[in-house]
Amino acid sequence: VQLQASGGGSVQEGGSLTLSCTASEIIGSINVMGWYRQAPGKQREQVAVITGSGRAIYAESVKGRFTVSSDDAKNTVTLEMNNLKVDDTGVYSCILVPRVGPDSWGQGTLVTVSS
Repeated sequence: VQLQASGGGSVQEGGSLTLSCTASEIIGSINVMGWYRQAPGKQREQVAVITGSGRAIYAESVKGRFTVSSDDAKNTVTLEMNNLKVDDTGVYSCILVPRVGPDSWGQGTLVTVSS
């Protein structure tokens, strides 16, 4: 499965961006689909994922500011990011973890938040 991410860019602190990630095929059953990020000089961290049952899981640092969602077909996951902070800067990558088969990663998309 190939994942195509879009929506990164540059924004000032307090601004908003929306990231989207679309899978090349519809996956019948998934564990999670969502987003990780890697800031300069830091390890990659989970930002927000949504489970196959529709439960959203957020990193503490983004709770209340970010919203993750997926479409009914489960082949697109969207991350709405509001009230962005400088610390949100990083390369955001989407992931799809199916119940069966290997994980898939999308190419990273850069989000830059300036003060």
